[in-house]
Amino acid sequence: MRKSALHDDILMQVEKPARYIGNEYNSVVKDRETVALRFAMCFPDVYEIGMSHLGIQILYSMFNEWEDVWCERVYSPWADLDQIMRRESIPLFCLESQEPVTNMDFLGITIQYEMCYTNILQVLELSRIPLLASARGEDMPIVIGGGPCVYNPEPIADFFDLFYIGEGETQYRPLFDWYLENRRNGGTREEFLHGAAKIPGIYVPQFYEELYNEDGTIAGRRKKYEDIPDIIGKEIVTDMAETCYPVKPVVPFIKVTQDRVVLEIQRGCIRGCRFCQAGQIYRPVRERDVDQLKKYAVEMLKNTGHEEISLSSLSSSDYSGLDGLLDFLIAECGKKHINISLPSLRIDAFSLDVMSKVQDVKKSSLTFAPEAGSQRLRDVINKGLTEEVILNGATLAFEGGWTRVKLYFMLGLPTETEEDILGIGDLSNKIAAAFFEAVPKEKRVNGKVQIVTSTSFFIPKPFTPFQWAPMCTKEAFLDKAYLTKKGIMSQLNQKSIKYNWHEADVSVLEGVLARGDRRVAKALLRAYEKGCMFDAWSEYFHNDLWLQSFEECGLDIGFYTTRERTHDEIFPWDFIDCGVTKEFLLREWEKAQSQTVSPNCKAQCQGCGANRFGVGICHENRDSVSDTALETM
Repeated sequence: MRKSALHDDILMQVEKPARYIGNEYNSVVKDRETVALRFAMCFPDVYEIGMSHLGIQILYSMFNEWEDVWCERVYSPWADLDQIMRRESIPLFCLESQEPVTNMDFLGITIQYEMCYTNILQVLELSRIPLLASARGEDMPIVIGGGPCVYNPEPIADFFDLFYIGEGETQYRPLFDWYLENRRNGGTREEFLHGAAKIPGIYVPQFYEELYNEDGTIAGRRKKYEDIPDIIGKEIVTDMAETCYPVKPVVPFIKVTQDRVVLEIQRGCIRGCRFCQAGQIYRPVRERDVDQLKKYAVEMLKNTGHEEISLSSLSSSDYSGLDGLLDFLIAECGKKHINISLPSLRIDAFSLDVMSKVQDVKKSSLTFAPEAGSQRLRDVINKGLTEEVILNGATLAFEGGWTRVKLYFMLGLPTETEEDILGIGDLSNKIAAAFFEAVPKEKRVNGKVQIVTSTSFFIPKPFTPFQWAPMCTKEAFLDKAYLTKKGIMSQLNQKSIKYNWHEADVSVLEGVLARGDRRVAKALLRAYEKGCMFDAWSEYFHNDLWLQSFEECGLDIGFYTTRERTHDEIFPWDFIDCGVTKEFLLREWEKAQSQTVSPNCKAQCQGCGANRFGVGICHENRDSVSDTALETM
């Protein structure tokens, strides 16, 4: 019989006790005596954030389809319960069984953003698992990490037994089979890890050692066993039709960040924005079949009762079956009053036809991401948008009935000038003016237009053309934000424009964690010991404690942020093959500095290297590959 891990008196003391009780609709409970392997799937942030993540839903569904595996869920306890669990010596538990995480064979942690790193340590400590992988005994769960942040796992390498590089659908079954075989044979933890290191996509950090030059840069790597790979290649799904999809996703008791059905229509992106890590590491583009998506949509809406469905991809406008899928969803959702959300639509593809289809169901604000305020800088980042296209798209939106527009820009991009920054206010003003020109006064039923202009601070990420770029200091970021605000306040339509900007302190730290090496783990551990946790939440972020931690560990933040990398520098993540070559990224870095635009993947192959997988757009557009691109593959 299932026994709750938390007594009622404890649940009455915490905010939103439904985060911790499990038993949600569509959650999976199995007989623990009939399964051979138990897996705790963790999102190291609060329940509402983790429950919105599609990747966990996919793996949760896939694992639980296997009769010998039981996958359960774990999230970071919010600060109130965290204190109680420490005070009352309550171990962290899985939602489905309410049993301690230490009863599991694996603890899998998805790592979606760098600012959750201290929460990983929280999860480990509350689970009573030694923080350092080297200190774990035979009875401890195998701690495995996955997600986009593991494309540079080195800053957190000391805390993980394994990392899974790439998409999870391909190698977990072989990994589980090896674990069970090793256990049947009486094998040790070391023997399991040694065998796992030979499975494609699996990285065992404790079997590798970073070597450093006198200037602090990486000189190379030394491995413990000769029969483990020097390079870890990412895993990708080659047939999207054969993958598992969560048609019965868990339905939360409380409202979560994305309280809707999520329909993943494709993976990858054709656009090649030079700042975007996802656009590189998820190549090549692979689409899901339209008819299959229609079936998924009907089943998921029936199985959840959600009142909204969202199409998920990096660039929904580029999905070849979008019109047919939308026609179907409009017919299905309109009669049931279900909202359709279309994120990741490019402004140049936002046709009046598409807008008129969805507006009859429910209107919401539109989100456009010009990213830079000037055409020159948009060419540098390879955004592929002209001011004419942006204004035309905005005009179509206003004519379609929208009155609220969100604009996203970045500050601190490579080669940025004062003119580029002031261009943010100028473009925001022109978009506001487009509303007044497009919509006659008598038809402005919702009042004036609302332009919400937001700026984040540019953070160079691994496996992007900008991985060589220097990053701004906190002071420089704030100066740029002030100049942006000043520029907006000088505009004729300033009353229609609201300006928001991201925290500079957080951005600098994220920059360190994004491009850091294994030495950063010491400062991360020290910051956690000082009380840092939930760093992605502004009310819990303590920059002073982080600065103290780096200073006490003898680490220079500027070494990881403001320093421009040389072309031949070895990066901490160079042992990973993400599908695109370093040579391609370097070519794009050089083209950025000459403001040269690269065509998208559909228009012309640029020879990034992802064609080696032989699937998706690389395979479909093989005949259109240029001779130059072929020479660089």
